Amino acid sequence: MTEASSEVDQSKPSIARVYDYLLGGKDNYEADRAIGDKFKNDLPGSVAIAHANRQNLIRAVREIALAGIDQFIDIGSGLPTADNVHQVAQRHAPDARVVYIDSDPIVLAHGRALLEDNPGTRVVPADGRDPRSIREHPDTTGLIDFERPVAVIHSAVLHHFNDDEGPGAIVRYWQEQVLSGSYFFISHFRSGDNPETLEAEAVLQATFGRGRWRTDEEIRSLFDGLEILEPGIVPCSLWRPDSAGELTSISSSEHELSVWERLIVGGLARKP
Repeated sequence: MTEASSEVDQSKPSIARVYDYLLGGKDNYEADRAIGDKFKNDLPGSVAIAHANRQNLIRAVREIALAGIDQFIDIGSGLPTADNVHQVAQRHAPDARVVYIDSDPIVLAHGRALLEDNPGTRVVPADGRDPRSIREHPDTTGLIDFERPVAVIHSAVLHHFNDDEGPGAIVRYWQEQVLSGSYFFISHFRSGDNPETLEAEAVLQATFGRGRWRTDEEIRSLFDGLEILEPGIVPCSLWRPDSAGELTSISSSEHELSVWERLIVGGLARKP
């Protein structure tokens, strides 16, 4: 742990650190592991959600960079792990610039330490529910040129926003801030109308007081006004996989995926 540990109430779990634990990371506390273990032990197979989402993000960032976009805003970025957004982007666009957004002090401390020697990155302390504070932050405006297209990333973030916090309005705000040709990546928990969905949603609500699985129609509405690119909004494991071996269930059709893999979907879209 870093010096930021002293700023953190270790008795309260953090969404970012629970996610880190599920991905096999070490930057988490007992309270985070207790929630993570509920998923691991009480909801077997649910860890596949975190891994499927992470791999989808890596592939999406690669596709965005290959399309010529070299500016990224990663909202709710979470703890650093292998193949962070800037590493993937700069592999294909060496001058790519990335602003990471998070409110967890551990995330902020680790991110700043990791990125200290990378001039093409910034870490901004902000809440994704307050997009204006992100857009107007001097580290954002100092690195991102809004006179050129930008990629806006909401990877496994919007499902942590309740309906009254306006996740759709947040995406629309960013649409208004960026030029035509900008890209949007969104991944989201998908309601499966099954016991697994209900139980997992209940764990999040009981722990954090927030978090909602949404229907296919509700998730699609987050992309309103954008051109959704192929293959559409699909389970993360099926979003442009590099090979059949990338799939947790070696499969090429949704019905052959595990129930958990069907509960996280992703989509890439472009502003017309």
